[in-house]
Amino acid sequence: MKNAIVTRMPSNGISKAVGNYSHITKVEPNATLYTFSGQIGADLDGNIPEDFNHQVINTFKNISNLLKSVGLGADDVIKVNIWSTEEIDWEFFDEIYIEFFGDVHPSMTVAYVSALGLDTIKIEIEVWAAGH
Repeated sequence: MKNAIVTRMPSNGISKAVGNYSHITKVEPNATLYTFSGQIGADLDGNIPEDFNHQVINTFKNISNLLKSVGLGADDVIKVNIWSTEEIDWEFFDEIYIEFFGDVHPSMTVAYVSALGLDTIKIEIEVWAAGH
């Protein structure tokens, strides 16, 4: 699916992206900007699994459901912020990430932090989106 409101643009004069993200994401005028609270790896019953990669899977399910709740999808995401208390297994993470976003990726920031809102939370992902 192609989003006419969101464009991923090539960048000149800076290093190539070191991951699956775009350095520049452009949002057309008159779009509606959506900001969402960071999502964690809790399941629909609020249970947070111990396993980090299981939290990654649940987090992307939660993001998908959040976007769908306002009529948006992965193509509408313009920015992803990731906070993690553990080293990310990038091979596993990228598999889930690419399954979610496909070949065109939003802008991204990743930070390793000492703690998140609860001791059981190992990863939190926040997305920003634009749509009609």
